[in-house]
Amino acid sequence: MRFAYADPPYLGCGRRYIDQHENALDCDDPEWHRALIEKLYREFPDGWAMSLSSPSLRTILPMCNEDVRIGAWVKPFAAFKPNVNPAYAWEPFLWRGGRKGDRTRATIRDWVSANITLKRGLVGAKPNEFCQHILDVLGFEKGDEIVDLFPGTGAFMNAVNRRIEGLLA
Repeated sequence: MRFAYADPPYLGCGRRYIDQHENALDCDDPEWHRALIEKLYREFPDGWAMSLSSPSLRTILPMCNEDVRIGAWVKPFAAFKPNVNPAYAWEPFLWRGGRKGDRTRATIRDWVSANITLKRGLVGAKPNEFCQHILDVLGFEKGDEIVDLFPGTGAFMNAVNRRIEGLLA
């Protein structure tokens, strides 16, 4: 099977990534995200997952077909911002498709609890626990292909490589 994971600059947050992506401000346009979702459907019919912010969920979810599910990354340790209360201590992710589960596989929850990362060189770098959860949700197995559309720090592909090494052991 062939899957994709997309962790683009979140809607309205393009300015944070100007140094890493010359077109980062394009990500502040909802239509840019619509085009990304269309690409995911077109190029990855086996399944895909996409990270987004909780404030953008109401804008981005209607761009998806009804076969998309919402998952949650709950952050026990998160950065608290002054004058923001309640804190943003979770992030949604969307996914569709993936390998269907059966009684031989453990049941995967639609949420994961994992602390944020610090000092990874890029705002929003995902922790290994989150990346492994995305692989579980998609049902990633030995021999599958997965494409990281926004490699950033490389955290996701590092998690994929750890998974493959574990599967080959």
